Amino acid sequence: MSKAAELVFIPAPVVGHLISAVQVAKLILQTKECISISIHIINFPFQSDKINAYVDSQSRDNPYPTRLTFVRLPALSNLPDPNSPNYFATVIELHKPLVKQEAEKRVMAGLTTYVGFVLDMFCTTMADIASDLNVPSYIFFVSGAILLSFMFYVGSLADNHGLEAGDIIKKLTDPGFSSPVDGFKKPLTSKAIPAMFEEDEFGCEQMIDFTSKVRKMKGILVNSFSELETFSLQSLLNNDDKKIPQVYPVGPVLELDNKGQGWSDNKEKDSMMKWLDDQPESSVVFLCFGSIGIFSKEQVHEIANGLLRSGHRFLWALRKTSGESQSFSEALPEGFLEQTMHKGKVVGWAPQLEILAHNAVGGFVSHCGWNSVLESLWFGVPIAAWPMYADNQLHAFELVNELELAAEIRMDYKMDWGTGIGNFLVTATEIENGVNKLMSKNEKTRDLVKKVSHKCRQALQDGGSSHYWLHCFIFFFFFFFF
Repeated sequence: MSKAAELVFIPAPVVGHLISAVQVAKLILQTKECISISIHIINFPFQSDKINAYVDSQSRDNPYPTRLTFVRLPALSNLPDPNSPNYFATVIELHKPLVKQEAEKRVMAGLTTYVGFVLDMFCTTMADIASDLNVPSYIFFVSGAILLSFMFYVGSLADNHGLEAGDIIKKLTDPGFSSPVDGFKKPLTSKAIPAMFEEDEFGCEQMIDFTSKVRKMKGILVNSFSELETFSLQSLLNNDDKKIPQVYPVGPVLELDNKGQGWSDNKEKDSMMKWLDDQPESSVVFLCFGSIGIFSKEQVHEIANGLLRSGHRFLWALRKTSGESQSFSEALPEGFLEQTMHKGKVVGWAPQLEILAHNAVGGFVSHCGWNSVLESLWFGVPIAAWPMYADNQLHAFELVNELELAAEIRMDYKMDWGTGIGNFLVTATEIENGVNKLMSKNEKTRDLVKKVSHKCRQALQDGGSSHYWLHCFIFFFFFFFF
Protein backbone atom coordinates (compact mmCIF):
# COMPACT_ATOMS: atom_id res chain seq x y z
CA MET A 1 0.00 0.00 0.00
CA SER A 2 1.45 3.39 -1.00
CA LYS A 3 1.70 6.11 1.60
CA ALA A 4 -0.58 9.13 1.25
CA ALA A 5 0.80 12.60 0.58
CA GLU A 6 -0.45 14.34 3.70
CA LEU A 7 -0.86 17.97 4.69
CA VAL A 8 -1.11 18.70 8.40
CA PHE A 9 -3.44 21.56 9.33
CA ILE A 10 -3.12 23.15 12.76
CA PRO A 11 -5.83 25.80 13.26
CA ALA A 12 -6.06 28.04 16.30
CA PRO A 13 -8.47 26.62 18.91
CA VAL A 14 -11.17 29.18 18.09
CA VAL A 15 -14.33 28.06 16.32
CA GLY A 16 -14.18 30.68 13.56
CA HIS A 17 -10.56 29.80 12.73
CA LEU A 18 -11.33 26.07 12.79
CA ILE A 19 -14.31 26.43 10.46
CA SER A 20 -12.25 28.38 7.92
CA ALA A 21 -9.43 25.83 8.11
CA VAL A 22 -11.81 22.93 7.49
CA GLN A 23 -13.35 24.68 4.50
CA VAL A 24 -10.02 25.46 2.81
CA ALA A 25 -8.94 21.86 3.49
CA LYS A 26 -12.02 20.66 1.63
CA LEU A 27 -11.21 22.95 -1.30
CA ILE A 28 -7.74 21.39 -1.53
CA LEU A 29 -9.13 17.84 -1.32
CA GLN A 30 -11.69 18.66 -3.99
CA THR A 31 -8.91 19.95 -6.26
CA LYS A 32 -6.32 17.17 -5.83
CA GLU A 33 -7.31 13.55 -5.24
CA CYS A 34 -3.89 12.26 -4.23
CA ILE A 35 -3.72 14.44 -1.11
CA SER A 36 -4.93 13.62 2.37
CA ILE A 37 -5.27 16.14 5.21
CA SER A 38 -5.19 15.70 8.97
CA ILE A 39 -6.54 18.56 11.09
CA HIS A 40 -5.05 18.66 14.57
CA ILE A 41 -7.48 19.98 17.19
CA ILE A 42 -5.80 21.85 20.02
CA ASN A 43 -7.62 21.40 23.32
CA PHE A 44 -8.52 24.88 24.57
CA PRO A 45 -10.75 24.89 27.69
CA PHE A 46 -12.78 28.00 26.85
CA GLN A 47 -13.79 26.78 23.39
CA SER A 48 -13.80 23.01 23.84
CA ASP A 49 -17.58 22.45 23.84
CA LYS A 50 -18.20 24.40 20.64
CA ILE A 51 -15.11 22.97 18.96
CA ASN A 52 -16.08 19.40 19.86
CA ALA A 53 -19.62 19.95 18.59
CA TYR A 54 -18.28 21.26 15.29
CA VAL A 55 -15.75 18.44 14.86
CA ASP A 56 -18.46 15.86 15.67
CA SER A 57 -20.73 17.29 12.97
CA GLN A 58 -17.91 17.37 10.43
CA SER A 59 -16.88 13.80 11.24
CA ARG A 60 -20.46 12.56 10.77
CA ASP A 61 -20.88 14.29 7.40
CA ASN A 62 -17.33 13.92 6.12
CA PRO A 63 -17.33 13.93 2.28
CA TYR A 64 -13.73 12.59 2.28
CA PRO A 65 -13.78 9.88 4.99
CA THR A 66 -10.46 8.33 3.93
CA ARG A 67 -8.67 11.61 3.16
CA LEU A 68 -9.83 14.07 5.83
CA THR A 69 -9.18 13.15 9.44
CA PHE A 70 -9.51 15.04 12.71
CA VAL A 71 -6.84 14.40 15.32
CA ARG A 72 -8.06 15.48 18.76
CA LEU A 73 -5.08 16.23 20.94
CA PRO A 74 -5.38 15.28 24.63
CA ALA A 75 -6.15 17.85 27.30
CA LEU A 76 -3.17 19.46 28.98
CA SER A 77 -2.46 18.47 32.55
CA ASN A 78 -0.41 21.59 33.26
CA LEU A 79 -2.59 24.51 32.17
CA PRO A 80 -1.07 27.96 32.69
CA ASP A 81 -2.73 30.75 34.65
CA PRO A 82 -5.73 31.88 32.53
CA ASN A 83 -5.23 35.45 33.76
CA SER A 84 -1.71 35.72 32.33
CA PRO A 85 -1.41 37.98 29.24
CA ASN A 86 0.25 35.22 27.18
CA TYR A 87 -2.19 32.47 28.24
CA PHE A 88 -3.41 31.66 24.71
CA ALA A 89 0.10 31.51 23.23
CA THR A 90 1.33 29.37 26.14
CA VAL A 91 -1.49 26.84 25.67
CA ILE A 92 -0.52 26.44 22.01
CA GLU A 93 3.19 26.15 22.87
CA LEU A 94 2.42 23.39 25.39
CA HIS A 95 0.71 21.39 22.63
CA LYS A 96 3.89 21.17 20.54
CA PRO A 97 5.12 17.88 22.11
CA LEU A 98 1.67 16.35 21.51
CA VAL A 99 1.66 17.34 17.83
CA LYS A 100 5.22 16.10 17.40
CA GLN A 101 4.42 12.79 19.08
CA GLU A 102 1.40 12.24 16.81
CA ALA A 103 3.39 13.11 13.66
CA GLU A 104 6.33 10.87 14.55
CA LYS A 105 3.99 7.99 15.40
CA ARG A 106 2.38 8.13 11.95
CA VAL A 107 5.74 8.37 10.19
CA MET A 108 7.23 5.47 12.16
CA ALA A 109 4.20 3.34 11.35
CA GLY A 110 4.67 4.06 7.65
CA LEU A 111 1.17 5.51 7.38
CA THR A 112 1.96 8.74 5.60
CA THR A 113 4.37 10.95 3.71
CA TYR A 114 4.13 14.49 4.98
CA VAL A 115 4.30 17.19 2.32
CA GLY A 116 3.73 20.24 4.50
CA PHE A 117 2.20 21.90 7.54
CA VAL A 118 -0.52 24.57 7.13
CA LEU A 119 -0.55 26.67 10.28
CA ASP A 120 -2.84 29.29 11.72
CA MET A 121 -1.21 32.66 12.37
CA PHE A 122 -1.39 31.89 16.11
CA CYS A 123 0.30 28.51 15.64
CA THR A 124 3.53 29.51 13.88
CA THR A 125 5.53 27.87 16.69
CA MET A 126 4.53 24.50 15.17
CA ALA A 127 6.82 25.23 12.21
CA ASP A 128 9.64 23.75 14.32
CA ILE A 129 7.99 20.34 14.03
CA ALA A 130 7.71 20.66 10.25
CA SER A 131 11.40 21.56 10.10
CA ASP A 132 12.28 18.45 12.12
CA LEU A 133 10.31 16.40 9.57
CA ASN A 134 12.07 18.24 6.71
CA VAL A 135 8.82 19.56 5.21
CA PRO A 136 7.78 23.18 4.48
CA SER A 137 5.35 25.26 6.52
CA TYR A 138 2.64 27.53 5.18
CA ILE A 139 0.28 29.97 6.85
CA PHE A 140 -3.48 29.95 6.39
CA PHE A 141 -4.39 33.55 7.21
CA VAL A 142 -8.09 33.51 8.10
CA SER A 143 -8.39 37.29 7.82
CA GLY A 144 -7.99 39.67 4.89
CA ALA A 145 -4.97 40.99 3.04
CA ILE A 146 -5.20 44.44 4.63
CA LEU A 147 -4.56 43.01 8.10
CA LEU A 148 -1.61 41.05 6.72
CA SER A 149 -0.25 44.27 5.22
CA PHE A 150 -0.65 46.01 8.58
CA MET A 151 1.20 43.23 10.38
CA PHE A 152 4.14 43.46 8.00
CA TYR A 153 4.14 47.22 8.53
CA VAL A 154 4.33 46.75 12.30
CA GLY A 155 7.10 44.19 11.82
CA SER A 156 9.04 46.65 9.67
CA LEU A 157 8.83 49.30 12.41
CA ALA A 158 10.59 46.84 14.71
CA ASP A 159 13.03 45.34 12.18
CA ASN A 160 13.96 48.37 10.11
CA HIS A 161 13.53 51.20 12.62
CA GLY A 162 14.48 49.43 15.84
CA LEU A 163 11.27 50.37 17.68
CA GLU A 164 10.18 48.40 20.76
CA ALA A 165 6.56 47.28 21.15
CA GLY A 166 5.72 50.10 23.56
CA ASP A 167 7.17 52.70 21.18
CA ILE A 168 5.18 51.29 18.25
CA ILE A 169 1.92 51.38 20.21
CA LYS A 170 2.61 54.96 21.30
CA LYS A 171 3.37 55.98 17.69
CA LEU A 172 0.34 54.37 16.04
CA THR A 173 -2.23 55.27 18.70
CA ASP A 174 -1.28 58.95 18.83
CA PRO A 175 -4.48 60.82 17.83
CA GLY A 176 -2.53 62.72 15.18
CA PHE A 177 -1.03 59.63 13.54
CA SER A 178 -1.55 59.42 9.78
CA SER A 179 0.85 57.64 7.46
CA PRO A 180 1.01 55.92 4.07
CA VAL A 181 1.40 52.15 4.44
CA ASP A 182 2.18 49.55 1.79
CA GLY A 183 -1.08 47.82 0.85
CA PHE A 184 -3.29 50.80 1.78
CA LYS A 185 -4.70 53.18 -0.82
CA LYS A 186 -5.30 55.88 1.79
CA PRO A 187 -3.18 56.94 4.77
CA LEU A 188 -3.64 54.79 7.86
CA THR A 189 -4.90 56.73 10.88
CA SER A 190 -5.03 56.00 14.60
CA LYS A 191 -8.81 55.40 14.38
CA ALA A 192 -8.21 52.29 12.29
CA ILE A 193 -5.61 50.66 14.58
CA PRO A 194 -7.04 47.27 15.66
CA ALA A 195 -8.25 46.94 19.25
CA MET A 196 -6.11 43.82 19.79
CA PHE A 197 -3.06 45.94 19.07
CA GLU A 198 -3.82 48.46 21.81
CA GLU A 199 -4.67 46.12 24.66
CA ASP A 200 -1.12 45.66 25.93
CA GLU A 201 2.45 45.40 24.75
CA PHE A 202 2.16 41.62 24.56
CA GLY A 203 -0.31 41.91 21.66
CA CYS A 204 2.14 44.06 19.72
CA GLU A 205 5.02 41.74 20.60
CA GLN A 206 3.00 38.80 19.26
CA MET A 207 2.44 40.68 16.01
CA ILE A 208 6.16 41.38 15.64
CA ASP A 209 6.95 37.74 16.41
CA PHE A 210 4.38 36.57 13.86
CA THR A 211 5.84 38.68 11.04
CA SER A 212 9.33 37.48 11.90
CA LYS A 213 8.28 33.82 11.75
CA VAL A 214 6.04 34.11 8.72
CA ARG A 215 8.92 35.47 6.63
CA LYS A 216 10.46 32.01 6.99
CA MET A 217 7.38 30.22 5.66
CA LYS A 218 7.07 28.90 2.11
CA GLY A 219 3.76 30.63 1.46
CA ILE A 220 0.65 32.31 2.83
CA LEU A 221 -2.88 31.25 1.96
CA VAL A 222 -5.14 34.29 2.46
CA ASN A 223 -8.91 34.16 2.93
CA SER A 224 -9.55 36.85 0.34
CA PHE A 225 -9.70 37.23 -3.43
CA SER A 226 -8.02 39.39 -5.99
CA GLU A 227 -11.13 41.28 -7.10
CA LEU A 228 -11.92 42.43 -3.54
CA GLU A 229 -8.57 43.48 -2.05
CA THR A 230 -6.81 44.26 -5.32
CA PHE A 231 -4.53 46.96 -3.96
CA SER A 232 -3.41 45.13 -0.81
CA LEU A 233 -2.85 41.84 -2.61
CA GLN A 234 -0.85 43.45 -5.40
CA SER A 235 1.36 45.08 -2.78
CA LEU A 236 1.94 41.74 -1.06
CA LEU A 237 2.54 39.89 -4.31
CA ASN A 238 4.89 42.52 -5.75
CA ASN A 239 6.89 43.48 -2.66
CA ASP A 240 10.32 44.80 -3.57
CA ASP A 241 12.30 43.50 -0.61
CA LYS A 242 11.29 39.87 -1.27
CA LYS A 243 10.96 39.27 2.48
CA ILE A 244 7.29 38.33 2.16
CA PRO A 245 6.62 34.70 1.13
CA GLN A 246 4.43 33.90 -1.87
CA VAL A 247 0.83 34.92 -1.17
CA TYR A 248 -2.09 32.79 -2.43
CA PRO A 249 -5.50 34.53 -2.25
CA VAL A 250 -7.89 31.55 -2.19
CA GLY A 251 -11.06 33.04 -0.68
CA PRO A 252 -13.75 33.68 0.09
CA VAL A 253 -13.53 30.55 2.26
CA LEU A 254 -16.99 30.17 3.82
CA GLU A 255 -19.05 27.39 5.33
CA LEU A 256 -22.17 27.98 3.33
CA ASP A 257 -23.99 24.86 4.56
CA ASN A 258 -23.73 26.25 8.14
CA LYS A 259 -23.17 22.80 9.66
CA GLY A 260 -22.14 22.68 13.27
CA GLN A 261 -23.16 26.25 14.04
CA GLY A 262 -26.81 25.81 15.02
CA TRP A 263 -26.55 25.90 18.82
CA SER A 264 -30.05 27.24 19.26
CA ASP A 265 -33.65 26.24 19.68
CA ASN A 266 -35.12 25.25 16.30
CA LYS A 267 -38.45 26.81 17.29
CA GLU A 268 -36.72 30.17 17.78
CA LYS A 269 -35.04 29.84 14.40
CA ASP A 270 -38.29 28.91 12.66
CA SER A 271 -40.02 31.85 14.31
CA MET A 272 -37.49 34.44 13.11
CA MET A 273 -37.36 33.01 9.59
CA LYS A 274 -41.17 33.07 9.39
CA TRP A 275 -41.09 36.69 10.57
CA LEU A 276 -38.62 37.54 7.80
CA ASP A 277 -40.84 35.80 5.24
CA ASP A 278 -43.58 38.28 6.12
CA GLN A 279 -41.43 41.40 5.57
CA PRO A 280 -41.07 43.34 2.29
CA GLU A 281 -37.96 42.81 0.19
CA SER A 282 -34.79 44.61 1.40
CA SER A 283 -36.72 46.30 4.23
CA VAL A 284 -35.03 44.78 7.31
CA VAL A 285 -31.79 45.89 8.93
CA PHE A 286 -30.02 43.00 10.66
CA LEU A 287 -27.85 43.73 13.71
CA CYS A 288 -25.36 41.12 14.89
CA PHE A 289 -21.99 41.64 16.58
CA GLY A 290 -20.27 38.26 16.68
CA SER A 291 -20.04 35.59 19.35
CA ILE A 292 -18.56 37.91 22.00
CA GLY A 293 -20.19 41.18 21.01
CA ILE A 294 -21.86 42.36 24.21
CA PHE A 295 -22.81 45.83 25.41
CA SER A 296 -23.42 47.71 28.62
CA LYS A 297 -27.05 48.35 29.51
CA GLU A 298 -26.56 52.03 28.67
CA GLN A 299 -25.29 51.15 25.18
CA VAL A 300 -28.20 48.76 24.62
CA HIS A 301 -30.57 51.63 25.36
CA GLU A 302 -28.81 53.86 22.82
CA ILE A 303 -29.09 51.15 20.14
CA ALA A 304 -32.78 50.64 20.92
CA ASN A 305 -33.55 54.35 20.77
CA GLY A 306 -31.56 54.73 17.53
CA LEU A 307 -33.52 51.90 15.90
CA LEU A 308 -36.81 53.32 17.14
CA ARG A 309 -36.04 56.77 15.70
CA SER A 310 -34.88 55.36 12.37
CA GLY A 311 -38.28 53.82 11.76
CA HIS A 312 -36.81 50.85 9.89
CA ARG A 313 -37.76 47.23 10.37
CA PHE A 314 -35.05 45.35 12.24
CA LEU A 315 -33.87 41.96 13.45
CA TRP A 316 -31.48 42.38 16.37
CA ALA A 317 -29.34 39.55 17.75
CA LEU A 318 -28.82 40.88 21.29
CA ARG A 319 -26.25 38.97 23.32
CA LYS A 320 -26.24 39.06 27.10
CA THR A 321 -25.56 42.58 28.32
CA SER A 322 -22.57 43.25 30.54
CA GLY A 323 -24.88 43.49 33.56
CA GLU A 324 -26.53 40.60 35.37
CA SER A 325 -29.84 40.63 33.52
CA GLN A 326 -30.61 37.90 31.00
CA SER A 327 -34.07 39.26 30.17
CA PHE A 328 -34.68 41.36 27.07
CA SER A 329 -37.45 43.28 28.81
CA GLU A 330 -35.07 44.26 31.63
CA ALA A 331 -32.13 45.06 29.33
CA LEU A 332 -34.13 47.19 26.88
CA PRO A 333 -35.81 50.55 27.48
CA GLU A 334 -39.26 50.36 29.05
CA GLY A 335 -41.93 49.88 26.39
CA PHE A 336 -39.45 49.26 23.54
CA LEU A 337 -40.68 45.76 22.73
CA GLU A 338 -44.30 46.91 22.71
CA GLN A 339 -43.55 49.93 20.51
CA THR A 340 -41.67 47.86 17.94
CA MET A 341 -43.63 44.59 18.02
CA HIS A 342 -44.96 45.08 14.46
CA LYS A 343 -41.69 46.14 12.84
CA GLY A 344 -38.87 44.61 14.87
CA LYS A 345 -37.70 41.39 16.45
CA VAL A 346 -35.11 40.94 19.21
CA VAL A 347 -33.49 37.50 19.56
CA GLY A 348 -30.63 36.05 21.57
CA TRP A 349 -29.14 34.08 18.70
CA ALA A 350 -29.46 34.26 14.93
CA PRO A 351 -28.44 31.95 12.05
CA GLN A 352 -26.39 34.66 10.36
CA LEU A 353 -25.86 33.01 6.99
CA GLU A 354 -29.53 32.17 6.50
CA ILE A 355 -30.60 35.66 7.54
CA LEU A 356 -28.13 37.39 5.21
CA ALA A 357 -29.37 35.14 2.39
CA HIS A 358 -33.00 36.18 2.97
CA ASN A 359 -34.38 38.69 0.46
CA ALA A 360 -36.09 40.71 3.22
CA VAL A 361 -32.70 41.81 4.59
CA GLY A 362 -31.51 45.09 3.14
CA GLY A 363 -28.61 45.97 5.44
CA PHE A 364 -26.30 44.54 8.08
CA VAL A 365 -25.00 46.42 11.14
CA SER A 366 -21.85 44.44 11.89
CA HIS A 367 -18.75 44.40 14.07
CA CYS A 368 -16.80 43.66 10.85
CA GLY A 369 -15.27 40.34 11.80
CA TRP A 370 -13.74 39.02 8.58
CA ASN A 371 -16.09 36.03 8.26
CA SER A 372 -19.08 38.34 8.71
CA VAL A 373 -17.69 40.71 6.07
CA LEU A 374 -17.25 37.90 3.54
CA GLU A 375 -20.68 36.42 4.28
CA SER A 376 -22.39 39.79 3.84
CA LEU A 377 -20.57 40.45 0.56
CA TRP A 378 -21.32 36.93 -0.68
CA PHE A 379 -25.04 37.62 -0.35
CA GLY A 380 -24.80 41.21 -1.57
CA VAL A 381 -25.93 42.87 1.67
CA PRO A 382 -24.49 46.35 2.41
CA ILE A 383 -22.82 46.86 5.80
CA ALA A 384 -22.89 49.58 8.44
CA ALA A 385 -19.55 49.27 10.21
CA TRP A 386 -19.45 49.25 14.01
CA PRO A 387 -16.11 47.55 14.87
CA MET A 388 -15.64 46.35 18.44
CA TYR A 389 -12.64 44.13 19.13
CA ALA A 390 -9.67 42.17 17.71
CA ASP A 391 -9.00 43.23 14.08
CA ASN A 392 -12.45 44.77 13.46
CA GLN A 393 -11.36 48.42 13.21
CA LEU A 394 -9.01 47.75 10.31
CA HIS A 395 -11.69 45.88 8.37
CA ALA A 396 -14.11 48.75 8.95
CA PHE A 397 -11.50 51.22 7.68
CA GLU A 398 -11.04 49.14 4.54
CA LEU A 399 -14.78 48.73 3.85
CA VAL A 400 -15.65 52.38 4.41
CA ASN A 401 -12.56 54.28 3.20
CA GLU A 402 -10.69 51.96 0.85
CA LEU A 403 -13.46 49.98 -0.89
CA GLU A 404 -16.51 52.22 -0.32
CA LEU A 405 -18.65 49.16 0.38
CA ALA A 406 -20.00 50.21 3.77
CA ALA A 407 -21.48 53.04 5.80
CA GLU A 408 -19.89 54.00 9.11
CA ILE A 409 -21.44 54.10 12.55
CA ARG A 410 -18.23 54.60 14.55
CA MET A 411 -14.80 53.46 13.38
CA ASP A 412 -12.93 54.00 16.64
CA TYR A 413 -15.20 52.15 19.07
CA LYS A 414 -13.33 49.55 21.13
CA MET A 415 -14.97 47.14 23.57
CA ASP A 416 -13.40 45.72 26.72
CA TRP A 417 -13.60 41.93 26.35
CA GLY A 418 -14.34 41.32 30.01
CA THR A 419 -16.95 43.95 30.78
CA GLY A 420 -18.52 44.66 27.41
CA ILE A 421 -18.02 48.38 28.07
CA GLY A 422 -16.78 50.51 25.19
CA ASN A 423 -14.24 53.31 25.23
CA PHE A 424 -17.19 55.69 24.76
CA LEU A 425 -20.95 55.54 24.30
CA VAL A 426 -22.17 55.46 20.71
CA THR A 427 -25.24 57.67 20.76
CA ALA A 428 -28.73 56.94 19.53
CA THR A 429 -28.31 59.75 16.99
CA GLU A 430 -25.16 58.15 15.54
CA ILE A 431 -26.93 54.79 15.31
CA GLU A 432 -30.02 56.37 13.75
CA ASN A 433 -27.91 58.19 11.16
CA GLY A 434 -25.85 55.08 10.37
CA VAL A 435 -28.93 52.89 9.93
CA ASN A 436 -30.66 55.50 7.76
CA LYS A 437 -27.58 55.82 5.57
CA LEU A 438 -27.32 52.04 5.31
CA MET A 439 -30.97 51.57 4.37
CA SER A 440 -31.21 54.57 2.05
CA LYS A 441 -31.63 53.98 -1.64
CA ASN A 442 -27.95 54.59 -2.42
CA GLU A 443 -27.91 52.77 -5.73
CA LYS A 444 -24.17 53.32 -6.30
CA THR A 445 -23.18 51.48 -3.11
CA ARG A 446 -25.80 48.77 -3.56
CA ASP A 447 -24.74 48.15 -7.15
CA LEU A 448 -21.10 47.96 -6.07
CA VAL A 449 -21.93 45.44 -3.33
CA LYS A 450 -23.93 43.35 -5.83
CA LYS A 451 -20.99 43.36 -8.25
CA VAL A 452 -18.64 42.20 -5.49
CA SER A 453 -21.13 39.46 -4.59
CA HIS A 454 -20.99 38.22 -8.18
CA LYS A 455 -17.18 38.36 -8.13
CA CYS A 456 -17.11 36.30 -4.91
CA ARG A 457 -18.69 33.40 -6.73
CA GLN A 458 -16.67 33.85 -9.90
CA ALA A 459 -13.39 33.75 -7.96
CA LEU A 460 -14.05 30.19 -6.75
CA GLN A 461 -15.26 28.78 -10.06
CA ASP A 462 -13.06 27.00 -12.60
CA GLY A 463 -10.88 29.67 -14.17
CA GLY A 464 -11.59 32.15 -11.36
CA SER A 465 -8.79 33.98 -9.58
CA SER A 466 -8.95 32.02 -6.31
CA HIS A 467 -9.31 28.74 -8.17
CA TYR A 468 -6.11 29.64 -10.06
CA TRP A 469 -4.19 30.54 -6.90
CA LEU A 470 -5.28 27.35 -5.13
CA HIS A 471 -3.89 25.31 -8.05
CA CYS A 472 -0.66 27.34 -7.86
CA PHE A 473 -0.34 26.53 -4.16
CA ILE A 474 -0.88 22.79 -4.72
CA PHE A 475 1.59 22.73 -7.60
CA PHE A 476 4.17 24.60 -5.52
CA PHE A 477 4.27 22.24 -2.56
CA PHE A 478 4.19 19.14 -4.77
CA PHE A 479 7.06 20.57 -6.83
CA PHE A 480 8.97 21.42 -3.66
CA PHE A 481 8.48 17.98 -2.13
CA PHE A 482 8.76 15.68 -5.10
